[in-house]
This record gives sequence, structure tokens and C-alpha cells, in this order.
Amino acid sequence: MKTTHRLVTGDARFAQFEAESVGLVITSPPYPMIAMWDDAFSEMTLASKEALFSNNGQLAWELMHKELDIVWASLFKALINGGIACINIGDATRTIDGTFRLYPNAARIIDGMSKAGFTPLPDIIWRKPTNAPNKFMGSGMLPAGAYVTYEHEYILIFRKGNKRAFSTEAEKQNRRRSAYFWEERNRWFSDIWQNISGTHQLLTSESVRNRSGAFPFTVPMRLIQMYSVYGDTVLDPFVGTGTTMAAAVASGRSSIGVDVDPGLHPKIDEYIKLGAEASGEISQRRIKAHMASTEERLANSGDSKHNNESYGFPVVTTQERLLELPASASIESSPDESTDERVWKIEHVIGTAHDLIDQEKLTAKGA
Repeated sequence: MKTTHRLVTGDARFAQFEAESVGLVITSPPYPMIAMWDDAFSEMTLASKEALFSNNGQLAWELMHKELDIVWASLFKALINGGIACINIGDATRTIDGTFRLYPNAARIIDGMSKAGFTPLPDIIWRKPTNAPNKFMGSGMLPAGAYVTYEHEYILIFRKGNKRAFSTEAEKQNRRRSAYFWEERNRWFSDIWQNISGTHQLLTSESVRNRSGAFPFTVPMRLIQMYSVYGDTVLDPFVGTGTTMAAAVASGRSSIGVDVDPGLHPKIDEYIKLGAEASGEISQRRIKAHMASTEERLANSGDSKHNNESYGFPVVTTQERLLELPASASIESSPDESTDERVWKIEHVIGTAHDLIDQEKLTAKGA
């Protein structure tokens, strides 16, 4: 199977996407009223900079979101009917003209996405690890002057139109191949994600992450398995260092990334290559975790009723019987660095048991 990965240098508000060509959107936009993104929003709209200068935080916040609204409307057109959009965002706290307050970015994006035509779905609270020794801001132990410390962000989830349809037999078969494990479903579809660090061993540059605000590789990797199938195109209109594109490469999906900063191209290129190199290793980890869970479950409940047809190991449900994971991914062609648009073509091997598991290590119960 072949996938294509396209990086576009430009402003997400003005990027042109083919209508109904994208299966999934995953992005973490600039966060309104977080100081590190003031300059980015000032470049989008001088009025927000002027509002900040005049200490009108409410107006600045609304002006910033109006620029994001332009992107949300574009995403609605790009998504297929039933396509999903996942937006990682955090609320902001800031002191303007001596007044400390909350700027509820998540609520404002839900409003903006709804106006663009999306249907909001239950969201995920990503509880981030913190090394802070205290759990408050403000006056310490004196009542009425302290504030709760924020240690979470949101992954907001939206759908375009009705539930996605898989009508043809080929579409249904591809959906079955794209399944995830029962125990992954139980963990991933919880409304609280925790113990996910801000980086991932695949993507190790902490300094780059701090400059770009990139989310950890695990976040888009999970979301891609949850909300797309093999061959889908995953779009990130604020691609930053390319984490979403790398996760798409590792998952056997195509991708499109948009970002205004060409200085990030070398890091994106590095991450895409790492995503290809890590594809089979990630699948091996998933299989290893599944088999450990299976051994524990079988020890308590006896024989399994279902086996996966490609790998031979036990699975809990019939929906996992045709599940196949990427065994490898290699870059077939590299991008031309002289252009503003760069394209990678990736060759994937899906579902080769020999490359992923040692059949001789399967237990008798799993044979």
C-alpha cells in the first residue's frame, strides 16, 4: 500500500483543500491569550495586538478566535461526510491591566466549530503531568484569593454530518483491517487521558517542542487509529514540527500538513522518516501489549472464542479477527526542497505476521 504526505508552506486560513477529500483532522492550533502565540495572532490580525496594547483582553481573545473560525470553515469543506475533526486546545489564564481571569478557549472553539456546521461529540480531557510542588496560584493558605492550577488540556472532537458510512464490500473489508484491539478500545475511548508525557521517545527534541507547542506523538497516533482507516488522508492545518504527519506515516494513512514557518521543514522531514522507521516497531509494541493482556485474561477466564486470522493469536471480539497492523514503511521518494510544497511517497507493508511476531512464541492457547 502506498500513501502520500504533502507539506504546504502557508497560512492555514488561506490554504486550499480539495472538497470532501480528508477523512480526519488532527491539530493543535495557536492558543489565544497564551503569550507565546501573541506574535502569531498579531500577524494574523493587527487588531488583536492593538486590543492587547489597550488592555482589552476580552476583545483580543475574540479577535484571535475569529481568525481560527476561518480555518474551521475551511476544514468543514475539506472533510468527507462523517469525517472527524480533533482539536487539542487549552484554556488560558492571564492578567490584563491588573485583573487575572480565565479565557475559555475550548468553549469558544466548540461555538466556532458548531457555527461552521460541525456536530460536537464527547471530548477528552488530557491530564498533563506536572512537577509543580503546589496546586494553587494566588494567596496561598488565605481564603478567597487563590486560584486552581490548570493541569489539563482538551481534545475536542467533532463530526461533519452523519456517522460515516462504509457502503461497498471493499470499504467494509478495509475498515475491518483497520480495527484496534479490545483493550485499546477500553483505554483510548475514556474521557480522561493521563500518563501521556509531553514528548515521545520517537520525537525527542524537547527544545523544538517547547518552541512549537507540539503535542506528544501518542496523541495523534491514538486518534488516527480511533477515527480513520487505512488509506485515509489526515490533515493538520497547524502542523508545526510534523507530529501528526509522522503518526500518519506510522499508521498507513496519507497526510497533509500546513504551516507558515519554512524553518520547521528539516524537523518535519526528520519526523516523517522516524515515523516510517518506527512503523513496524510500534505495531510490535501493540501486539506485545495485546498478548500480555490476553495471557492475563485467559488465565482468569479460560479459552478464547476468537482468533485473529493474520496472526493466529486470541482476540476478544469478532471485529478483531481481520485486524492487521503495519509491518514496515519505507520512503519511496523524498521531497524537492526547492519548492514551498514538499511531497513524500511512502510504501507500506500491512499485516505480515512474519515481520511482526514470532509464531513459535505464541502460546498453545493462542495457536
